Amino acid sequence: MFYQHIQYLKFLTKSTNQHGVHSPFVYNLVTLSLYKKTDAKTLNEHTLFKKGLLNNKNFINVTDFGSGSKIFKSEKRQVSKIAKIAGISNKKTQLLIKLITYFKPENVLEIGTSLGIGTTAIHLANPKNNIITLEGCPETSKVAKNQFEKFEYKNIDLITGDFSQTLPEVTKDKMFDCIYFDGNHTKKATLHYFNECIKTTNNYSFFIFDDIYWNSEMQEAWKEIKNHPKVTVTVDVFYFGVVFFRKEQAKEHFKVRVL
Repeated sequence: MFYQHIQYLKFLTKSTNQHGVHSPFVYNLVTLSLYKKTDAKTLNEHTLFKKGLLNNKNFINVTDFGSGSKIFKSEKRQVSKIAKIAGISNKKTQLLIKLITYFKPENVLEIGTSLGIGTTAIHLANPKNNIITLEGCPETSKVAKNQFEKFEYKNIDLITGDFSQTLPEVTKDKMFDCIYFDGNHTKKATLHYFNECIKTTNNYSFFIFDDIYWNSEMQEAWKEIKNHPKVTVTVDVFYFGVVFFRKEQAKEHFKVRVL
């Protein structure tokens, strides 16, 4: 956490608000999406979904394929504590809802379901979209699936298994409008997922990377992603890194405060 606090202070010194953005595309994104209030009805339903997990006192055995937890020291974890500590924060939830509401992607891939809190934000922001979400841990996946069924979310296809096996299958001969990366906070894995998924993009696709300031590895991965020849525009809001592939845009990178 200390590393992230230091990085946030550095981010504040280098970032700007809408007045420092000279790209019409990014200016509109900031003013019409990121700086708008989140829809209250959407937030209320999301809160109900998350509350159900926060009230779940059952214990599950978590299989962690990623860089590991900075908080939990045991594989046996209480669902309520996972939701409280490891689940997507309220700040990120609002940003995710704003991005999905603004762009309205029809086909979405999420890498890292966890308990489904982020998945639900994507679903509620655009209920007409189709979501494929990948989760490595069987017991975590089961909790998320039960919660989706309880709330009668029909357009979510939850696939459980090691990403090295499931990701190549779901990206084969498919196109995605949006991909949300929240599955493994290591440089190697993040870049592997990015390179696996870039073949699924069109001119209007966008990627959302969670926790780009998680550690120095993620910062290195983010730098390589920004430099990829197919990437034209990136928007770093600290909590997320958003990537665009719009060929009509000049290659530019923005750091935008969303306080």
